[in-house]
Amino acid sequence: MKSIIILSLFFMCLSGLSAEKSKEEKESELVDFSKIKDVIKSDGLEEAARKKSLIALEKKKKRLEKDKSRYNFPSEEDFWPFISEYWLVKNASILKWNVKKPDYGLDKSLEQLLQSVGVFEVKFRILLVDSPNIFHFSLPYKKNEVLFLLSIPFIRTMDLTKLEISLLLFEDYIRIKQGFFEEMAMTKEVKSILSSNFQGKKFDKSSLKGILERYDQIILTEGFNFKQQFSVTKEMEKVLKNNLKFWNSYFSLLKKIDNLVKGNTLYEQYIKIFPSPELQLNWLSPK
Repeated sequence: MKSIIILSLFFMCLSGLSAEKSKEEKESELVDFSKIKDVIKSDGLEEAARKKSLIALEKKKKRLEKDKSRYNFPSEEDFWPFISEYWLVKNASILKWNVKKPDYGLDKSLEQLLQSVGVFEVKFRILLVDSPNIFHFSLPYKKNEVLFLLSIPFIRTMDLTKLEISLLLFEDYIRIKQGFFEEMAMTKEVKSILSSNFQGKKFDKSSLKGILERYDQIILTEGFNFKQQFSVTKEMEKVLKNNLKFWNSYFSLLKKIDNLVKGNTLYEQYIKIFPSPELQLNWLSPK
């Protein structure tokens, strides 16, 4: 009986120890879980900080790129409209393009002519100038867009019809499409810096001055050579010879210009710019 009581007490002690151990283990588990939560929370803060840092770096990168882009020199495609418009503004007092002008209905007339000869999807602007110092010209401009200059005194003196004026502008269109103006106006200095970036470098403004001087020479004093004029005239012949109305009007236009430059000293400079209406008539006349 005594031994039974001792055994019972022994097993009760063991049970108590087991219960105590389980409680310690549970407490230990609770402590470990708390630490895991702290780690997770810490990692979350680090990830958020990392994301903020990346966002800040991206903003800084974009800011630096934007600042650098301010020093980008335009591509050749973007350069021509810029320099042509700059030349027009610089020479506003000579050209007198900002005076009030009548509406001659030339936009519609030229558009009809272009469509009749198969030229579509080409935009154009006709800038009328109240000056005898310039006759007619097409300037390098935007892709698929042409900028025309046309002297009001020039067309009034000859009393040109709308079709004749449109043919005159179409001749200028062919001339600019053949690239003669760009070829003569472009310089090696400007060609070398197109599409480049000059951040941290000194920009030489004289390179633009050289282009503007060439504009002056081409438009006001030197114009085009005989080879270029022959090329334009033969292209006009190729396009117009199948349309009798256009062909006769083009002949009439050239005769009027020829008579003007021979009989009016105010326009004798014309043959230096566009040599020459008399030769053009000879090139077009049947052999």
